[in-house]
Amino acid sequence: MTRTPAPRHIEITPENKCGFCPGSKCCTYITQKIPGPRSMADFDHLLWQLAHRGVQAYRDSDGWYLLITHPCNFLQPDGRCGIYATRPQLCRDYTNDFCEFDQPAEEGFDLYFPDYASLDAYCRQRFRRWDARFG
Repeated sequence: MTRTPAPRHIEITPENKCGFCPGSKCCTYITQKIPGPRSMADFDHLLWQLAHRGVQAYRDSDGWYLLITHPCNFLQPDGRCGIYATRPQLCRDYTNDFCEFDQPAEEGFDLYFPDYASLDAYCRQRFRRWDARFG
């Protein structure tokens, strides 16, 4: 879904910003903080997680996260929330003062692994004996 860009004479504010957001980005994934992997076993476990469809991982200044790309069940075709009046508290607490409409989240990641192959390549660089874990 693509929303119409704001006319030049309309100031984008937190109150109207969601109406101009293409794809309702913040409602198309969830994140879960995880312990930071350190050992080969930790990274191997993370690799297993990224072997699943829609699972990514990143590290930013707050730590390590799984990013699960799947839209909210209540996201309507027009990008609005289908349960807005009774939405979960987390959704109510979300602020869009500075959000992915302003800057893609990926620009704030220290490390980003969008798939199994990218994490596997990182592990091969980080651990000289990466393949020896099978032995």
